Amino acid sequence: MAVNSFTLFVFDIFILSAILLTAYSCNFYYLTFLSFRRKDKNPIAQVGTPSITIQLPIYNEKYVAARLVDAVCALDYPKDKMKIMILDDSDDDTTDLLGDLVNNYKKKGYDILHIRRGTRKGYKAGALKYAMKMTDTEYVAIFDADFIPPVWFLERAMPYFTKHRIGLVQCRWGHVNENYSAMTQAQALSIDFHFLIEQKAKSNSHLYMNFNGTAGIWRRECIEDAGGWHTSTLVEDLDLSYRAQMKGWKCIFISDIVVDAELPVQMNAAKRQQFRWAKGAIQCAIKLLGDILVKRKIPFETKLQAFVQLTRHIAYPLLLIQFLALPILLASDVNLHIVRLVPAITLATYLAMGPGAYLLVIYNVWGKNWRHKAKILPFLLIYSAGMAVNNTVAVFDGVFGKKNEFLRTPKYGIIKNTDDWRDKAYNLPFTKTTLLELFFGIYGVMSMLIAIFSKNPIFAPMIAIPTIGFFYIAYVSLSHSKFKRNKFGVQKTKTEKMADRYYQAAIIGMFAII
Repeated sequence: MAVNSFTLFVFDIFILSAILLTAYSCNFYYLTFLSFRRKDKNPIAQVGTPSITIQLPIYNEKYVAARLVDAVCALDYPKDKMKIMILDDSDDDTTDLLGDLVNNYKKKGYDILHIRRGTRKGYKAGALKYAMKMTDTEYVAIFDADFIPPVWFLERAMPYFTKHRIGLVQCRWGHVNENYSAMTQAQALSIDFHFLIEQKAKSNSHLYMNFNGTAGIWRRECIEDAGGWHTSTLVEDLDLSYRAQMKGWKCIFISDIVVDAELPVQMNAAKRQQFRWAKGAIQCAIKLLGDILVKRKIPFETKLQAFVQLTRHIAYPLLLIQFLALPILLASDVNLHIVRLVPAITLATYLAMGPGAYLLVIYNVWGKNWRHKAKILPFLLIYSAGMAVNNTVAVFDGVFGKKNEFLRTPKYGIIKNTDDWRDKAYNLPFTKTTLLELFFGIYGVMSMLIAIFSKNPIFAPMIAIPTIGFFYIAYVSLSHSKFKRNKFGVQKTKTEKMADRYYQAAIIGMFAII
């Protein structure tokens, strides 16, 4: 009877996680529908050129900082209407590099400031808050260090402030190094889906959307009315944009304006970025959801979409719960009719997880080139599943209030496929989560064996997707933690080549099993 009770308990947890995952996935399909149904707004021609401050928060970015400053100074906008503020919290030679660059541009007539706080208090949010006291322009644009705004950015983005209550214009991210590796291709596709589905749907449907921290322009009055920059979460951008919309301000997304940026090329850097996004979103959920849900003026659909966005990273621990529970149910020798529903439930959950929506967007957006993007989709599914351990730890960190330093994602000035990063500063070691990923990978292999020997081989490919992901994330994390240059200087190390071959072979093998 004890065995029966335990099996039923595991089954109940399995069912609950499946229901929640399916609900989140159905919402993604709904947003996909909204993104197709409504089109971007066209701007109304703007009279004059309002004053604007361009803020560039930087911390130890010696490989990309100069590239950003050069791009900003090249913007097609009157010099007397544009103030540039470099918010430099660096503690390495980035500061000297920026100092020389700023002096050169000052001689050319640019209104450019090199601001040093002498502390990292509040991290990026603290720097932005500090800088707001030093400018009084009507608008504020923000770019992270790895972004490269095109010369026409302000000329095309500013006209979208067509109404006074538009407080934010968010533009789409592009990718200068998308084809550097399988990992960067997966990241690029994931980011594209975020902008082309979520941001587009919410903006055009008047739902709450978020500022992405960069490649956007704020109306100064909106920032001040919303209470300014807060340092209480790791995602000050999400926090401010939600507080602004709760005050009645509108945030809009423009998909036609693309600002290129550099994707993380080191696995441990990508994991750090994902960790910050996941933990920060949960922190914002704890901070803001209560007020959002009780405020009567906020429409129900807006409340629902806000709840889903702020809590969506809970999907990662739910995936791990299913991953852990499945072999227990398959190995059960208890004759329970209810347990026989597991195959149908698992299959339905996997089908609901979004591949269909992804393919629809790929075909709709990339047209004739859709096949190339579709080939990357399996990489993305495995990569995302493999990140479940890292992001689950982040969720629990956010829920239980563990305060973390704002750890930036290092960039190396990578543009060409032949560019190398292994001999540069800022390389990150692997973290303890890598060991957990190895554990889950081994657990997955055992689960596949259980599925086969329990006469449930249909589960093997389902278990294979996250299992391959865990091994891949762990393996590349370890290989990227060892930096060894060969005589050619720019080629990949042997372990990196092996990792790429492993990844490709694993995907081919998975689909062969299916």
